[in-house]
Amino acid sequence: MTKFQDLQLSEALVKGVHKMGFEEATPIQAETIPVALTGVDVLGQAQTGTGKTAAFGIPTIERIDSKARQVQALVLAPTRELAIQVAEELNKIGETKRVYALPVYGGQQIDRQIRGLKKNPQIVVATPGRLMDHMKRKTIKLDDIQTVILDEADEMLNMGFVEDIETILAGLPEERQTLLFSATMPPQIKKIAERFMKSPTIIKVKAKEMTVENINQQFLELREGQKFDTLCRLIDIDSPELSIIFARTKKRVDEVTEALIKRGYTADGLHGDLTQSKRDQVIRRFKNGTIDILVATDVAARGLDISGVTHVYNFDVPQDPESYVHRIGRTGRAGKTGTALTFITPREFGQVKAIERVTNKKMNRRHVPTIAEVLEGNQKQAAEELIERVQAGDFKAYTQLATELLEEYEAVEILAAALRGLTKEPDSTPVEISYAEPVRVKRQGGRGGDRGGYRGRNDRRGGGGGRGGDRRGGRGGERRDGRSGDRKGSFRGDDRRRSDDRGPRRPRD
Repeated sequence: MTKFQDLQLSEALVKGVHKMGFEEATPIQAETIPVALTGVDVLGQAQTGTGKTAAFGIPTIERIDSKARQVQALVLAPTRELAIQVAEELNKIGETKRVYALPVYGGQQIDRQIRGLKKNPQIVVATPGRLMDHMKRKTIKLDDIQTVILDEADEMLNMGFVEDIETILAGLPEERQTLLFSATMPPQIKKIAERFMKSPTIIKVKAKEMTVENINQQFLELREGQKFDTLCRLIDIDSPELSIIFARTKKRVDEVTEALIKRGYTADGLHGDLTQSKRDQVIRRFKNGTIDILVATDVAARGLDISGVTHVYNFDVPQDPESYVHRIGRTGRAGKTGTALTFITPREFGQVKAIERVTNKKMNRRHVPTIAEVLEGNQKQAAEELIERVQAGDFKAYTQLATELLEEYEAVEILAAALRGLTKEPDSTPVEISYAEPVRVKRQGGRGGDRGGYRGRNDRRGGGGGRGGDRRGGRGGERRDGRSGDRKGSFRGDDRRRSDDRGPRRPRD
């Protein structure tokens, strides 16, 4: 393994990286950092969770003049959550060099961002639509940009940002370094590289490194109506520390979240209809353990990097195998192991082979647990909890009462009663989860570009995929670029909204 001090970095930057707890570079970091430090363009292919933020962030910060008070680097990200996360990580890396990164995204008051830009950050991390707003208002100056990074470029194209990206890149200084990172390399990515990059060095993480070696992948074949009760049983048996449940639409997220809370679980939902303050609150509660279950759509969870997620449950099959890889990449991070369980209805069984081809790893079949198995698992957890209390020794105030009870009852009877009191009984509280259309593998071409293979009927016009599946070319879906979504969907790219303070209405992030 390559250590950061072997990558010809300044002492201040190595100190900052070590302060974050990083000792050895990941493969994408070890290959990218030395090349990017030379100033050449880089075209990198790597999945989320491989450490690509530090791969482009470290060389970018190293080349920045910390004494110069102007924007010298620009990072484009597809969603507000990813923009915030990337800015946070860049600020941690650049703390010892006094380099500051500012996130700029839709959903936040633009006046607040203008005030932040007046403080002259050296790095701006932005979603495309909001950046173009600032460019039109002339509230951001990009004349001194030395480096531009396109993070998760394929996702930005899927969300309909291609024209915005081309406009932004055309408006930047011609003499600059361009770093482009993408999980996949579709033709549009290659066209952008040919047009806006100069003989880029191609860095590709090997297929083995792009799979999810630390994740135990399982699937359960079941009927749609069995999903929620099965989910509750799995949570009771597995007892995850932190878990993320992925649902296909915003409506499903709300339904599953409400049903979990009704059954006594500490859960909250995350999707594109929430205000920015609410989304920040949900993520903060999940990070600090106030809730231990997060129910989310694909787009809302894009870029989430939360340590300690032990389980991912795919309540609905993702729209495509690549999204599956992104979903389960929320667990098994930083060398830790994780578990990913996917619910497959009989009509969706073909998805198993498609996913196995992409991940290059077999999914293990798991049977739907019975109530008896749930009860047995809960009893074991109760016994473990009781043993932990005994080992902790914090029960002196109860010894006298215990002695008195033993004089009247048998020890086994008392212990059994205590275990019953600690054991969570399986809950069968009725809940309502609407039926969801099965997902089908997307097909290339046809009307609307790269469309999904069915018309979703579950959640208004685009709930399960609408016309055009996940809106890679049609209408609807979770609204990766939808104009209808599962509600009004009047925004593009998950964080676009209508604003009345900026002239003509147009889709924005």
